[in-house]
Amino acid sequence: MICNICGTKEATIHLTEIVNGQMAEVHICEACAEEKGTEFKTYFNFGDLLTGMPGLEAAPGASGTKTALICKDCGMNYEDFAKNGRLGCAGCYVSFQKPLATVIKQVQRSSSHVGKKPSRISKETRSVHDLRQLQEKLRKSIQEEAFEEAARLRDEIRQALAKFKKVKRPKDE
Repeated sequence: MICNICGTKEATIHLTEIVNGQMAEVHICEACAEEKGTEFKTYFNFGDLLTGMPGLEAAPGASGTKTALICKDCGMNYEDFAKNGRLGCAGCYVSFQKPLATVIKQVQRSSSHVGKKPSRISKETRSVHDLRQLQEKLRKSIQEEAFEEAARLRDEIRQALAKFKKVKRPKDE
């Protein structure tokens, strides 16, 4: 999209306003936005979001005292990650596994991915995903002592497992 103001540069800021059911769109380049006195960020820095988040402070050791966790691959320490919100390498995920699990759980409300599933996935993958969601619902129902719901979910899981095993079994000829 080209900027609606200067008509030459690529628009990086896209605003949509709906007034009385009528939609109006404005596309502005960064230079025109600065010139007009608006401060729009054209990017989202996830590291900035994590910085200062509770749970990102230095990881406590076994005795409760703060110990320096250091990545054996890149040499980054956990304190640096807590300050800037970015890891140094893939090895940091292993080195900082325990404190990262806490942070991930705070950000995502779960330690495992339960987000959207693509529309074009195989039936088998969809079945596994659905089964995991049912198992998670069952776990929550048991925690909340909603035993009737838990029994219903248990039966649904059994049916799903039976279907899944039937599909996975090679057909007899």
